[in-house]
Amino acid sequence: MEINNKATRINLLDFKSPQMRAFHMSWFAFFLCFFAWFGIAPLMSVVRTEFALTKAQIGNTIIGSVAITIFARLFIGWLCDKIGPRITYTGLLLIFSIPVMAIGLSSGYDSFLMFRIAIGAIGASFVITQYHTSVMFAPNCVGTANATSAGWGNLGGGVTQMVMPLVFGTFIYLGFNDASSWRYSMLVAGAVCFLTGIAYYFLTTDLPDGNFKELREKGVYRSSAKVKGTFVLAMKDKRVWALFVIYAACFGIELTINNIAALYFIDYFELTLKTAGIVAGLFGLMNLFARTTGGIIGDKFGHKGGLKGRVKWLFIAILIEGIMLMIFSRMTVLPLAIGSLIIFSLFTQMSEGATFSVVPFINKHALGSVSGIVGAGGNMGAVAAGFLFKGGYTWPAALLILGILVILASFATFFVTFSSEDEAEAAEEHELALRRRAELRAQHA
Repeated sequence: MEINNKATRINLLDFKSPQMRAFHMSWFAFFLCFFAWFGIAPLMSVVRTEFALTKAQIGNTIIGSVAITIFARLFIGWLCDKIGPRITYTGLLLIFSIPVMAIGLSSGYDSFLMFRIAIGAIGASFVITQYHTSVMFAPNCVGTANATSAGWGNLGGGVTQMVMPLVFGTFIYLGFNDASSWRYSMLVAGAVCFLTGIAYYFLTTDLPDGNFKELREKGVYRSSAKVKGTFVLAMKDKRVWALFVIYAACFGIELTINNIAALYFIDYFELTLKTAGIVAGLFGLMNLFARTTGGIIGDKFGHKGGLKGRVKWLFIAILIEGIMLMIFSRMTVLPLAIGSLIIFSLFTQMSEGATFSVVPFINKHALGSVSGIVGAGGNMGAVAAGFLFKGGYTWPAALLILGILVILASFATFFVTFSSEDEAEAAEEHELALRRRAELRAQHA
């Protein structure tokens, strides 16, 4: 991609280099977007009571919250290729923090659904996060960088399950009623996203050596005209669609669990709002290390087995995820349900990390479009799953069906293949990155 000076290691204490500033800002921005995206989920029992929502209506809000993100991710991926991740992220945060704050204006099911759908667009932030770390880190650690930034971002989905009930409780303590408290809670979530959008503009650059605009003016980076056709190029690649299905089977499942977990434990295990939020939050909290672990293992498999090794690990992780989801769906005793939920969560998020340890090697000239299409697959999976929970199935039965579908999806990895030329190029870049890393270590020794 004509990108120089990619980082060959991840130094978490580095807040000065453009690579690590992009890393820290991208995961933090995605964390807040995820927090806001699913901020209403742990408060749905309150909203359900106020608006007298039916099971079908709740299902519609679940579907709506993730359906719009499919289109948003496709567009955002192309936009990253066109104008760069810095301005794209800034615009996304500033614009879509507005419906997060405005959902408090809802007066019934129709208006609530409208705002829930609008909020879903903020989930496109994932594509920018993956794009930004992909262009900032070298092949020897890009899987780890992608997985960690996305995993720590996804952590927002677990934190919001625990924190939003506490924020809600704080407003109750201050004397507000339930109807006002959930509205003010969402106002807080949106305001933080808005401020982060401003910070992203001033604290990051598009690439290690600068921004798209300046580098294009100097003629050292491809012009915006050369971006034309990248989306079509990505769409013609069968590997992209295989990864689309695979990501539907891991991130799509995570989105679904984030939406239903609190209500699931309230309805099937008779937990209170706060306790259900804590238990549901455990699923998302695994992102603290699980997705990173998936990326690290992907890099390790890549070091030993090349690009084929990365795909092999992806198959293993997805397969085990499906098995654990089936086991979780059968649990009726709370401690066993929590234990199986944690293991299931571990492999779900490792599968996500494994997926995006492969994505940067599919088509470097259409990285944004590839990331956007694959990322959209996660939301497509969540939409499809949403219909199961909206229909006549019990929620445990719906989870069992999803587990079977995940297992079937794992075989899509057989369509993710690489030519001998791809393998040789990746191996060369990997060795070059390792040599650069060794040279940097020697300079600082």
